[in-house]
Amino acid sequence: MSGHDNGAPVAQPTHFEFTPENLERAKKIIAKYPPGRQASAVLPLLHLAQAQHDNWLPRAAMDYVARMLDMAPIRVYEVATFYTMFNLKPVGKYLLQACTTTPCWLRGSDEVVAACERKLGIRMGETTPDGMFTLTEVECLGACVNAPVLWVNDDFYEDLDGPSTERILDALRRGEKPPIGPQIDRQTSAPVGGKTTLLNVKREA
Repeated sequence: MSGHDNGAPVAQPTHFEFTPENLERAKKIIAKYPPGRQASAVLPLLHLAQAQHDNWLPRAAMDYVARMLDMAPIRVYEVATFYTMFNLKPVGKYLLQACTTTPCWLRGSDEVVAACERKLGIRMGETTPDGMFTLTEVECLGACVNAPVLWVNDDFYEDLDGPSTERILDALRRGEKPPIGPQIDRQTSAPVGGKTTLLNVKREA
């Protein structure tokens, strides 16, 4: 498994450093670990760097994190290339990560993926020409009870089908943020259709 990278050459920035606000966040993260164990902060620091840099990790950012944690750069590269949560090339403003693992597939993830490809005119792993959307495939997102699931940047959209997926994409293109979570009449992960038992429980005085 590796970070999201199709192997195509990418124009790499020559410099990266945290903003003053993110530098303070990074220091607080590092302080959570005992002396000599600061390398344990590599995952959250890479995530912070990616969020600052348009949702992808240039090599300069990985080198910066390596220096901050006193790690060999290759050790940071190993982490960044292992986890698919890290993007090693530019992605769209909205990174669409479609779960296609068995529970989502059984509940209609093919329809979700097809809606994305049809609506955006791209295939899996591609970015729209305007740079708005990137579509990728991911393994289990841990929301199986609400399958199928589409992860958009930091938000989960659940209980999807083709039409609801298209409505979300339309809203995002208009610059709106659709309500996250289930896209059907369901409260979080409660059973579909609401309560079916204990409907008339009377409390004793």
